Amino acid sequence: MDANQRQFKNPFSMDADCTNCSALCETREQVVHGYGDVGAEFLFVGESPSATAEQTGVPFTGDEAGERVQSILGELGFVRSEPDADEPDIQNAFVTYLTRCRHPKRGPTENEISTCEPFLNAEIRMINPHIIVPIGQAALEALAFDYTTRAADSFDIDAEHATTIRGRGFELVPMKDPAEQTDDDTEAFVEHVIENVFDRDYRQTKGRQSR
Repeated sequence: MDANQRQFKNPFSMDADCTNCSALCETREQVVHGYGDVGAEFLFVGESPSATAEQTGVPFTGDEAGERVQSILGELGFVRSEPDADEPDIQNAFVTYLTRCRHPKRGPTENEISTCEPFLNAEIRMINPHIIVPIGQAALEALAFDYTTRAADSFDIDAEHATTIRGRGFELVPMKDPAEQTDDDTEAFVEHVIENVFDRDYRQTKGRQSR
């Protein structure tokens, strides 16, 4: 954690009262911005808040899928708290979403993802991580469009899970949606990061693309 960082929750003080998407403003409980270490080397990006993350205001907390992500972060040495913590004690990792508001009956639209993109771009720019972990198909396609030379629709999260994609400025290490992961999927992701990311100089890719 950066010595000057005051909080893990929304550390960049992004707009907690955003009104850019009228349909979401009418249904959301709160805006869920990023959480974690502003000096992180690893950035985890999901699609949108779950119902429980919307209640806690912290990405990937409060339900079984969130606990799976927190457990993975713990196995990788990024959190020192229990998987069910509402405000994890996190180091060297940052968790966030493509979109910051939840609609109770549907996922985010392409327009909502596009409208929310400046928040994510600002986090990426200010954190400047080494590794970005797209969580789920939507996050993989969105990040692949910006940071690889392949067509976004050529990526499949099932095939790319627990692999390394060398992109422009960052490496992507995709993860299946935690709600759809088996224990074997989780183990494969953790093993890949430990054996194929930690055990080499992943830092050499950072900053190759101006942002």
